[in-house]
Amino acid sequence: MTMTSKFVPLHIGHTKSNPIIQYPNHRPSFLEHRTLRIRCAKRTGKQRYPSEKKKLKLKQKAIVEVKNKFEGFWRLSKLGVPVYNDPGKDFLGISDALLQEIAKALEFPVASMLPTEAFTVVRKSFDARKKEPKFVYTVDMDVGKLVCLEPRMWDFISRLEPTVGLIEHFLNEKASGDLISIIHDYRKSIDGQSSIQTGGWNKFATAKKKPRVAVVGSGPSGLFASLVLAELGAEVTLIERGQAVEQRGRDIGALVVRRILQLESNFCFGEGGAGTWSDGKLVTRIGRNSGSVLAVMKTLVHFGAPECILVDGKPHLGTDRLIPLLRNFRQHLQQIGVNIKFGRRVDDLLVKNGSVLGVQVSDSRDRTKLNSERLIYDGVVLAVGHSARDVYHMLLSHGIDFVPKDFAVGLRVEHPQELINSIQYSKLATEVCNGRGKVPVADYKVVKYLDGDKFATASDSEATKRSCYSFCMCPGGQVVLTSTDPTELCINGMSFSRRASRWANSALVVTVSSKDFKAVNFHGPLAGVEFQREFERKAATMGGGNFVVPAQRVTDFLEQRFSGTSLPPSSYRLGVKSANLHELFPAHITEALQHSISMFDKELPGFVSKDGLLHGVETRTSSPIQIPRDIDTYESLSLKGLYPVGEGAGYAGGIVSAAVDGMCAGFSLAKNLELCEGDLLSVLGKTHTTGFVKY
Repeated sequence: MTMTSKFVPLHIGHTKSNPIIQYPNHRPSFLEHRTLRIRCAKRTGKQRYPSEKKKLKLKQKAIVEVKNKFEGFWRLSKLGVPVYNDPGKDFLGISDALLQEIAKALEFPVASMLPTEAFTVVRKSFDARKKEPKFVYTVDMDVGKLVCLEPRMWDFISRLEPTVGLIEHFLNEKASGDLISIIHDYRKSIDGQSSIQTGGWNKFATAKKKPRVAVVGSGPSGLFASLVLAELGAEVTLIERGQAVEQRGRDIGALVVRRILQLESNFCFGEGGAGTWSDGKLVTRIGRNSGSVLAVMKTLVHFGAPECILVDGKPHLGTDRLIPLLRNFRQHLQQIGVNIKFGRRVDDLLVKNGSVLGVQVSDSRDRTKLNSERLIYDGVVLAVGHSARDVYHMLLSHGIDFVPKDFAVGLRVEHPQELINSIQYSKLATEVCNGRGKVPVADYKVVKYLDGDKFATASDSEATKRSCYSFCMCPGGQVVLTSTDPTELCINGMSFSRRASRWANSALVVTVSSKDFKAVNFHGPLAGVEFQREFERKAATMGGGNFVVPAQRVTDFLEQRFSGTSLPPSSYRLGVKSANLHELFPAHITEALQHSISMFDKELPGFVSKDGLLHGVETRTSSPIQIPRDIDTYESLSLKGLYPVGEGAGYAGGIVSAAVDGMCAGFSLAKNLELCEGDLLSVLGKTHTTGFVKY
């Protein structure tokens, strides 16, 4: 029997929950410098474009008759339970109040007769936008179990009809498992083994050596690419310029307490990537119910994340949960044979005849690069973050083409968390209780589209269309330093799992493009990087050095006046200094920020207040470039054997999307190395398309 005949398809979910989004047929040319735009918000209700409304109507008309209502399961959505009738945000079971809402949806008269065992909560979120705040549920109903436990439901199920967005029927519920289980099941189906030994399946054991793969960067994309490749039998080396989370935590402590910046082990570099010391958000816009996203989420649970992230409408982990999770992830990788090299920096690629043969690495603490070594591999997965600017320069030296991409810059605003709770929840704010109460700590998400024709300023003569929006909002968090160079100053936000800090912070950013870079005389493929650096250096000068952050009251920023020496308290532990932040950016960016902040105050009355403090500067919202790659194989279009993935390559915008990108690239590379066959990606679901970064 040939090896090909042994491979069988892998099924991880029903088609409804695992859509395949087609990539565009057009592939970017090396010489085609398209600007990729950030899509910042999802339109709903009256804000939908006519074309979107038409598609929604067609979808509603496309409902087909359910042939057998007693097969599979029904999904009941938008079940609202008033907050005072609900056990609270941490309860994920079926409460009496939720049973009442289920009974209404089913038109069943006696809610107490419904067996709770037949229902499962698959999503729970909190909606405080209306007069009566509610927890909103999505519940799956097992029809077979329901009718078995309560035969009187037969007539009610027979009369049940699907309604778009409210009641949906699915024939089969084949819930995807975590990534390890998926691959193990796949291997079992191939070789017929009843049990699989840890260490990775290897069909090359009796034929030839395992293929050798280097994964550069241990952020989400690098970790998941390593996991897939190692489980499928590759000999994987994971190269990380920073340190493991234990040492990285000590290095960050030295930065916060003694102002000692380790250039290769800090808030940006190290195990887990920049997202380790962040809020740990797991929200994504690439398809929450897709098979690939579910596989990533369940893999995180496998390594120690709480199961509530599978249900929570806005899941997040927090730094305190991410650290032990990463430790468990690392230990598993080592158990299956992954060689992890911390403190090793990739200085160059080994290239011959247009193909990558390996990498040249050195001790990341040695700036001279004298003691470097050359390592040969069959493939290199480039999974660095967008702060690895030296890697961009190295890639340019090999003629790798970049596509310029829009990103966003701005400031980080901080308010007392109690103020945000009050704005969002009104009287219900007392139920927050520092993250331990009935309702979640209040957050916000705001966006304004500035039409170039309607919002034209004297300094923005070409009437550029821009978006201004909140980014990486951290309720109950703190502002932290994300500089990787002592002459530059940039910041971000982070939170712990309980979000119990006294402050709430969020970036307020404006989209910028190549037109903005040219206006300040930055040109070329890395003009966006130089644009970032320009304002990071200016912010460092404004702060006076020593990582002190320039700051200004929100009210003074709008009035363009100096705040004086008396500033509101800040969570930023290295100190703030009063500065004229309205002079930091070019006038058109400042004016866009000022206009948008004024608009935000209309949505969130009290947002503009003397207690609001702006910090400078936020520049690293996403990668300023994208590295063109094949849409099917994930291989670079410039160099064979190189697989650019994740945020640094311009294909992700958060922990989950980066993990999915690394996972899919891992499967594609494994197929190229003949470690597996069959279209695994068509099962997992390609959940993001080339050309757009989704947040």
